[in-house]
Amino acid sequence: MKKISYNQLNPSVPKRYLTLIAALTWTLAAVILLSKAITFLNYEEKYLIFYSLLSLTGGLLFYYFLFSKIATKHIKRLAEFRKERYCVFSFFSIRSYLLMILMITLGIVLRKSALIEVGHLAFLYLMMGVPLLLSAFRFYHEWITGFRK
Repeated sequence: MKKISYNQLNPSVPKRYLTLIAALTWTLAAVILLSKAITFLNYEEKYLIFYSLLSLTGGLLFYYFLFSKIATKHIKRLAEFRKERYCVFSFFSIRSYLLMILMITLGIVLRKSALIEVGHLAFLYLMMGVPLLLSAFRFYHEWITGFRK
């Protein structure tokens, strides 16, 4: 019987594609949040435009002060990888996976618990979807340019 090595079981990709996988992951998360925000919006809301602009502004601030730094950290980490191929899941660190699980869980708990009205939850989802999408664009840019910086 032939012995199976770890490398045969490790789903690996060239280093450059890790940025594409990260971009697709962040895009998927953003699309899910933004689509839920749209379905949760109360179009009868008296202050819909105000809340929408406030959410977009909050999302841009989240991106500028937090998500851009997180994306930069991941991009730098990936650029420093030295081998040709890496595990397909290594585009994030363990800490980032734990943070992602925490954020998903918090979103589900808020939605299921009715602590926040669905209409207000829409604006929180919008506020989080914007920085995720902008961060995804950073990863797409790095994938296209191939770590040329």
